[in-house]
Amino acid sequence: MTDVLSPCPGRVVAMTDVPDPVFAEEMVGPGVAIEPLADPSGGRTTVVSPIAGTVLKLLPHAFVVLGDGVGVLVHLGINTVRLEGEGFDVLATQGSDVAAGDPMITWDPSALPATAGGQDVSPVVPVVLMDGEKGSVTSDAIGAAVAAGDLLFRTP
Repeated sequence: MTDVLSPCPGRVVAMTDVPDPVFAEEMVGPGVAIEPLADPSGGRTTVVSPIAGTVLKLLPHAFVVLGDGVGVLVHLGINTVRLEGEGFDVLATQGSDVAAGDPMITWDPSALPATAGGQDVSPVVPVVLMDGEKGSVTSDAIGAAVAAGDLLFRTP
């Protein structure tokens, strides 16, 4: 079993509430999502690794960490790929080893445009257990506010 931690502060929502059917229907995998909270001091938020492991994939808007046979995808917002990296600062390196809580990317979810490339943009951050069985992730944190590093769920 692996503890999967929140990559950013916000309110935990069920994956079914994510405004993208690919995530909401768990086509990528089960998990939960975070509605990011604006930084009270204003400015950018640092997104951290939810588990310890190796950075398998690193894009400006998303990353996958593989640790102890478990892969976790963190996707910063919905349709943010259409921003082509604008507004994201990558702090980690693909292929590097990270500890849970290590800084990965900074962004300002409150500064996202409403649309990009003709698609609605949302700041919601899906946290997905890759290759997990549909419906296999449950979380006591749904509806709660979390800080980066708080427990989101344990792998089944």
